[in-house]
Amino acid sequence: MKRHSPPGLALEDRMASPIPVSQPLSVPMRSELIQIGGAGPAGLAAAITLARAGRRVLVHELHGEVGHRFDGDFQGLENWSDGHDVLDWLRALGMTSEFNTLPLSRGYVFDAWGERYAVAGTKTLFYLVERGPGPGTLDTAMLQQARALGVEVRFNSRLDRLDGPGILAAGPKAPDAIAVGYHFETSLQDGFWAIFDDRLAPQGYAYLLIMAGRGTVKSCMFADFGQAHLYVQRTVAAFERLTGLVMVNPIANGGVGNFHIPARALTGMHPVVGEEAGFQDFLWGFGMRYAILSGVLAARSLLEGSSYEALWRRELEPAMGSSMVNRALFGLLGNRGYRWILRRNQSQHWDAHHVLRKLYQPWPVKQLLLPWARSRYTSRRRDESCDHVECTCVWCRRGEHRGAGAAGACGSRMNT
Repeated sequence: MKRHSPPGLALEDRMASPIPVSQPLSVPMRSELIQIGGAGPAGLAAAITLARAGRRVLVHELHGEVGHRFDGDFQGLENWSDGHDVLDWLRALGMTSEFNTLPLSRGYVFDAWGERYAVAGTKTLFYLVERGPGPGTLDTAMLQQARALGVEVRFNSRLDRLDGPGILAAGPKAPDAIAVGYHFETSLQDGFWAIFDDRLAPQGYAYLLIMAGRGTVKSCMFADFGQAHLYVQRTVAAFERLTGLVMVNPIANGGVGNFHIPARALTGMHPVVGEEAGFQDFLWGFGMRYAILSGVLAARSLLEGSSYEALWRRELEPAMGSSMVNRALFGLLGNRGYRWILRRNQSQHWDAHHVLRKLYQPWPVKQLLLPWARSRYTSRRRDESCDHVECTCVWCRRGEHRGAGAAGACGSRMNT
């Protein structure tokens, strides 16, 4: 395991430009409390940004610890969507990078016939990070930064009603993809391996991530969730055969992802961020950057009195539209299509970082293909954002309010 600590840069990229943080935010101190529902990366990013501006912030987290649903899961913090290192990007947004990372620029991918292909980039493809409540995780590092800035984080607390300024960051609302498998101990070397085979992960991929003697193996599937147990069995068996995987003390784990471009990322006048809004990478689920940036943008909208709708549409929607097109195209490939791409990678010695960066850009052709992609992709959640200015509930469900005492707080019109 390595800790990557490159020098900070003054980034000029669009994704790094929302808030210049080379100097402290110069927003006057105000006494009004800002409440945030959810202590994931999106909610904590918003809290950190607000606290750095001298605002009073209270974060409500439903569970008893940060990162509860991940509990030691290894994930990739992607490093290809702009021209700068993602850890520098985090620091430019005012976020900590003091968590354990493993930079990975090379790994191996298998096709459905068991043929192995090396995938390599001239730059780091992604940083392997741990999620959950333990030491060295991304979630713990962000929690510690928020608390050091004076943010109060209240665990086992549900934000049911917002009467004043606030941000909603409660996580995914529906399973558009699921990743199911195990955490375990292992003697395998650090690295990443993936398998593109619809018999293991329908319209998705199976993956194996190893860092410092511990690992995560999962099937990330975008269809046929009812057969998840079977796909996990096949995934584990395939990695045992192809990589020599031996799991020690395996612990079952699973999670869901929600992919959705909302009509409005607001409930009443309250910004909705992260996966509660549906902000995710449609193609493969590399969504941590979307979550963190959306939290920063929501905080900025409160600090500056600017339009959160305008901010996220400018900074997030183009990339999300591109990834929706990527998802629709990927869904056409099937096992033979996956193999064709992997063989081209092998024969032409692709620089994976360069290829992925181009793939994720919102090129004009992606805009032309977006209506087609929308017609092929349907999120399992409805767009239930509420456009009532005086609404105090956390979320609306066909006019039924979860908020205590919120019944009748807004009218009957809904964005559906």
